[in-house]
Amino acid sequence: MSTIKLGDKAPNFDAETSEGKINLYDYLGDSWGILFSHPADYTPVCTTELGTAARYKPEFDKRNVKMIALSVDGVESHKEWIKDINETQNTTVNFPIIADEDRKVSDLYDMIHPNANDTLTVRSVFIIGPDKKIKLLLTYPASTGRNFDELLRVIDSLQLTAYNKVATPANWKHGEDVVISPSVSNEEAKTMFPKGFKEIKSYLRLTPQPELKNS
Repeated sequence: MSTIKLGDKAPNFDAETSEGKINLYDYLGDSWGILFSHPADYTPVCTTELGTAARYKPEFDKRNVKMIALSVDGVESHKEWIKDINETQNTTVNFPIIADEDRKVSDLYDMIHPNANDTLTVRSVFIIGPDKKIKLLLTYPASTGRNFDELLRVIDSLQLTAYNKVATPANWKHGEDVVISPSVSNEEAKTMFPKGFKEIKSYLRLTPQPELKNS
């Protein structure tokens, strides 16, 4: 079992999914990716999460982010479960769910935490950049559903800060002021940030959000 850290290369894999066999790198191509795991099929919190993820897919598409889920049950189980998700959540699941019966992907991504449960995957989230490196790691307990608004907010921050010398402050949302990186001098900042900036302290300078890019 490996322990994945921020900045590591996301392990590649081949897997059977609810939409056929995929290779992770081929599936992602030049896009960003979000891989999120579920303890098992027919679990109540996951049912709401996958329904929410399906409804949010247009927002992820806008950001050039491909979604892929994982559960330790098989393809046929996934397909039957998807019917329940679509019915109860009033949506259509529109991304692949990995069938990880042999726990191969779960082990690659360290999704099983024995002190929580020996066999079920925890609720892990991995955001993967176009360079196939891990940009974000989140782990939730099985009892707590994910907040997809927060995942979109994080992706907006990751994409903005990947292509601009800025960082995003606490509770930042798309369109709000951002922080200029300390490595940028005031002289450079005048050129780099034509909308201007406000110096609160020498190390804390705010500027209107630059244009958001996602590739």
